[in-house]
Amino acid sequence: MFGPTKSRSLSDRAMRIRHGKKVQHHSKIHFIFILLLLIFTPRVDSSWWYIGALGARVICDNIPGLVNKQRQLCQRHPDLMQSIGEGAKEWIKECQHQFRNHRWNCTTLDRDHTVFGRVMLRSSREAAFVYAISSAGVVYAITRACSQGELKICNCDGHKRGQDSDDRGNFDWGGCSDNINYGIKFAKAFVDARERMVKDARALMNLHNNRCGRMAVKRFMKLECKCHGVSGSCSLRTCWLAMSDFRRTGDYLRKKYNTAIEVTMNQDGTGFMVADKDFKGSTKNELVYVENSPDYCLTDRSAGSLGTAGRVCNKSSRGTDGCEVMCCGRGYDTMRVKRVTKCECKFKWCCAVECQDCEDLVDVHTCKPHKRPDWLDIT
Repeated sequence: MFGPTKSRSLSDRAMRIRHGKKVQHHSKIHFIFILLLLIFTPRVDSSWWYIGALGARVICDNIPGLVNKQRQLCQRHPDLMQSIGEGAKEWIKECQHQFRNHRWNCTTLDRDHTVFGRVMLRSSREAAFVYAISSAGVVYAITRACSQGELKICNCDGHKRGQDSDDRGNFDWGGCSDNINYGIKFAKAFVDARERMVKDARALMNLHNNRCGRMAVKRFMKLECKCHGVSGSCSLRTCWLAMSDFRRTGDYLRKKYNTAIEVTMNQDGTGFMVADKDFKGSTKNELVYVENSPDYCLTDRSAGSLGTAGRVCNKSSRGTDGCEVMCCGRGYDTMRVKRVTKCECKFKWCCAVECQDCEDLVDVHTCKPHKRPDWLDIT
């Protein structure tokens, strides 16, 4: 009487075992797939660039993206981190100025530890520029802080002593020469720390462009002098070396962006070679990149492109800020807006300038969004 029931029970149990094995098999395949996805999917790392967003709240253990060497330098020199944070705001602002009329306009992402998002994953010209200008920004910020007496570890350049000469004659070293060599030394130790942990094409590219940025600041050091003598005759001069305005560094690196050189890693992995076999010059002072840039016309989350929909363009320009180029041929919308400017200004004794507020109507042109193909709207 128990035969059929027992037979069904054994059969059900066998089916459950087979089903269990099948589920385990699928689970194992799913786990392996996820693991491979994590290994081979590019990852956007946090960056020290985020220090600029922290302001006065720089706490070394809480800064995302620092490698051990950078964290140690941060803990040893917290006052320098404050300067680097202030400098980060300055070089990001300069980057945005240089690319204000470009499809990619150096946009930063709020509360994003990577600062620029996935666009920096590609080893492009844009990445080359950002690494160069950020490295230059650290040199500039630390050197300035040294000269202004804000840091305990450094001050003015003490090597500039005695007499020297230039095309105007002899002069005495004096004043406070900017300690550019200390700025370069610390920037190299701090900024390059992450890249020195790996040896691949991107790390070599970043190290090269970091160096170009550091040297760009030094390139524009200038001699400033104060005259001494009867009635300012300048028979005696006291001089010192000073950094030029950071805009000069930004302008220089922007030109280097335009002429950046495509490179590939050499076979032994110790350096790179120029992709163009006919290239005869030197890459020492040039920005280099490994991958071509996307066109930045459309929103592409995987590439970090925000697209150009809604960007203001110049209807009469044929350059990168022109509506044809900026809008990628999609056309543009025109809106008439009221603009208030200062006008009819008069000097009032003493000592102020009074102006009227004048209103006029101006046309503002903005890029049209990408039009979806009609077949995508068919349900």
